[in-house]
Amino acid sequence: MLTKRQNLLETIKGGNPDRYVNQFEPFALQFMTPREVRFPEPDYGGAPRRNWFGVLIQWPKGTPGSFPVHGNQKVIKDITHWKDFVTMPDTNYSEEEWAPWVAEAEKVDRNEQFVTYFAWPGIFESLHYLMGMEDSLVNFYEEPECMHELIDFLTEYELRMADTVCDHIHPDAIYRHDDWGSQLSTFMSKQMFREFLLEPTKKIYDYYRSKGVVLVVHHTDSYCETFVPEMIEAGIDIWQGAMSTNNLPKILQEYGKDITIMGGIDNGKIDRKDWTKEAINAETDRICELCGTKYFIPNTTYGGVGSVYEGVYEAVSNEINVLSKKFFK
Repeated sequence: MLTKRQNLLETIKGGNPDRYVNQFEPFALQFMTPREVRFPEPDYGGAPRRNWFGVLIQWPKGTPGSFPVHGNQKVIKDITHWKDFVTMPDTNYSEEEWAPWVAEAEKVDRNEQFVTYFAWPGIFESLHYLMGMEDSLVNFYEEPECMHELIDFLTEYELRMADTVCDHIHPDAIYRHDDWGSQLSTFMSKQMFREFLLEPTKKIYDYYRSKGVVLVVHHTDSYCETFVPEMIEAGIDIWQGAMSTNNLPKILQEYGKDITIMGGIDNGKIDRKDWTKEAINAETDRICELCGTKYFIPNTTYGGVGSVYEGVYEAVSNEINVLSKKFFK
């Protein structure tokens, strides 16, 4: 029997996996760095807190994760004066601050799993965290020079974090969040994506690879099939969060040798207060029948291990185990 790590590698290269990769099982996700200690996430349903850029973040009950609070709380009030509002966060953490997280990474059996750094938010998410979604999209049109400057700044910050993370926990993989679309469409045109986000994203992933990272997993739980060629160009190995609103069989047929799809089981369909095992099994069965076994990892589209409603993630995992016995003989 292959290890979880070996089975993933066989899956993404179109080799001979002996079962489905079961959601996030090959990834030992490393959520914490000294940054998260200095700037802790808001508690579920608790009071808002500010992140390292001064963005006010809140995690309301019944939602899949934390969200920025805008209105009069926007950090960047005017993109033409963004330098007045944003300063480079510190990445010079002491060895003492790093020690607990180095110890956590050292516990991982790297023959079994990938030590995986959980990197968030990405460039586009950082933009709308700082100024709101509407301002971000409008400023691409109205103030492109300022947006390029700000993107360069955000890229530099990500590279500094990559440096200190890789020098301390030496991740084998990176799992990075940057949502680029809604359920039905991308947030911007292909041309605009290439103009503003492709090269910075590629630069970040290339840098991680230069520091020893062997696997790039990118999360965008959305419709993004029109960006798949750009994902490949940026160096993404696995697109996690791919919703069933994408034509997943077509993507797998056309691009499977270059990128693996991880997702297909939309949380909006099964991660509900009234969830049932029968509904979860039916949706999991449907997507696995549709996508097959090559270059595909069945997974909820949630951005990590877990679900909004308790038990959903585990129920999906149980059904994937059942389907592995059916499809891999």
